[in-house]
Amino acid sequence: MQKTGNDPDEYLATVPERFRADALRLDAAISEVMAGRSRVLWEGVFWGGTDQKIIGYGDLLQARPRGGSVEWFTVGLAVQQNYLSVYVNATEDGQNVAQKYADTLGRAKIGSSSVGFKALADIDLEALLRLVRIARDQTA
Repeated sequence: MQKTGNDPDEYLATVPERFRADALRLDAAISEVMAGRSRVLWEGVFWGGTDQKIIGYGDLLQARPRGGSVEWFTVGLAVQQNYLSVYVNATEDGQNVAQKYADTLGRAKIGSSSVGFKALADIDLEALLRLVRIARDQTA
């Protein structure tokens, strides 16, 4: 997966209609919290082997489990086939914030750094933006 020069707004204009309004609202909310940070489209094969497009907000060097580090985004937004995903790369007390605050988010599938949901109406947007603020505050 790598940064591209492609326009995130053009990508959002192409997402399936059933997700477009929620994706646009999420993008606006995340962009507001992450104001002054980069907002770029990442494309390529994600860790699970699937081809993805993710809007990345902010930059960080993420340590890899086997050593070294990789350039990555602080927060990411992706439209999957059946749901939306927000990736939040931040920890508190040794636990990823998505997992730590999972019970505050509403009806969402929580991964190690991801929050997946079918519609914005299923989650507490303010709780999700709290995680985005934590991630923002942990990175320069």
